[in-house]
Amino acid sequence: MSSEDSELNQNNNEKIAVKKSTFNGLIIGLIVLVGIAAFFAGSYTSNLNSNQISEKDLEEAIAKLELKVLQNQLPTGQPKLPAKISVDNDPVIGSPDAPITIIEFSDFQCPFCARFYVQTLPLILEEYIDQGKVKLVFRDFPIQSIHPNALPASVAAECANEQDKFREMHDVLFEKQNEWSKQETADALSLFTQYANEIQLEEETFASCLTNGKHIDEIRKDLDDGRDYGVSGTPGFFVGNDQIGYVELKGAQPFDSFKKVIDAQLDM
Repeated sequence: MSSEDSELNQNNNEKIAVKKSTFNGLIIGLIVLVGIAAFFAGSYTSNLNSNQISEKDLEEAIAKLELKVLQNQLPTGQPKLPAKISVDNDPVIGSPDAPITIIEFSDFQCPFCARFYVQTLPLILEEYIDQGKVKLVFRDFPIQSIHPNALPASVAAECANEQDKFREMHDVLFEKQNEWSKQETADALSLFTQYANEIQLEEETFASCLTNGKHIDEIRKDLDDGRDYGVSGTPGFFVGNDQIGYVELKGAQPFDSFKKVIDAQLDM
């Protein structure tokens, strides 16, 4: 469990600014064990002559079996993941026609979300999103009880999305997280306006959007959906599509964790 989850659990009696109770969804752990992979590999090879299967074929078979474990093996007594995870009408990075979707529930003030942005997302972009294989759907999950500027940041990103500049605002909010995250909210809002100018948004339209609260209901919908899906901390990811279902990945996972799931799903 990340320190982000621990902080959230310690604040489970507080309320977020959008008047929702703290997140009490079940934590659904997805388990991948090396021993399981080895067991399946042994079962597979015991029935085949070594000359009948290539190393690549064996690796693909193991990856598919690991994916099956990810999708089906859950802690005792907890419900299975929903067959479908809604993308709602949230911003998309990548081709809308990409076969695999990563749905990210994220908090712009969360340091672990920034770590994912810096360390893992560039590799996903290069290998999958830029190749048209994967798209990323960004859903807001501002944990206001510990990140007081997270909700205004989500609003700023939604306002940028109105002018088709979500990606640009998304990037600058994470790149400059240390600059705005510890400011008083009024000062953070001023910085968001400065960022809007830097990415060439129409200033008056952005300022009006930022101050009138028009996207609060949309952000609340993301929060509600995230809780329904068992999201208990950020970042939280669901990888897949409606046909094959979704695999959950919790926290700022390394690129290899995403690669293992995505490659197996692309081969299905």
